[in-house]
Amino acid sequence: RTDIAVLKIDGSDFPVLTLADSSKVEIGDIVLAIGNPFGVGQTVTAGIVSATGRGGLGIEQVEDFIQTDAPINPGNSGGALVDDEGHLIGINTAILAGNSGGNQGIGFAVPINMARHDMDEILAHGKVEHGYLGILPQDVTPALAKAFHSSETNGALVGQITPDSPAAHSSLKQGDIIVAVNGQPVADASQLRTKIGMLDPNQTVMLK
Repeated sequence: RTDIAVLKIDGSDFPVLTLADSSKVEIGDIVLAIGNPFGVGQTVTAGIVSATGRGGLGIEQVEDFIQTDAPINPGNSGGALVDDEGHLIGINTAILAGNSGGNQGIGFAVPINMARHDMDEILAHGKVEHGYLGILPQDVTPALAKAFHSSETNGALVGQITPDSPAAHSSLKQGDIIVAVNGQPVADASQLRTKIGMLDPNQTVMLK
């Protein structure tokens, strides 16, 4: 669901990259994108972090992308996105190409925390197991906030609860607005899906 695989390579004494904590990545951070664009050979391009937590793009089922303007072209997918100390913060995945099919300064990388989570799950279980809440979340538009007499325009509205789901066995009600998961703010429905999907099954979750 995140388009991440684990590869086994025979051999030893490989050079390795240090994995950073991608939750600490900030807008404006300098980044380098490494890959093999258009098959020309290993190439490095530079840019900044344009945004974090990008989702709802329809690229993957679970999205929490780092957005960068470092030029990313066909052939960069799977390549490293590193910070200015050479630490791995993401894996280059996709671009918005417009009509040209090439770089437009809007590229996306899977944050390394998400990739590391999936790697650990695959190594431990042979597959990735995602948390499941059992609701149909909706973005809180100004019109919905007004209809529910709420001053909150961030968060995810509980539009529907699936019968016999974890949500159905909790105190959640249709019309609730979820604004935080385990103390971490939730901006919209896509971010809620990502935060829940990154949790292990059977884990107790505190919702605000």
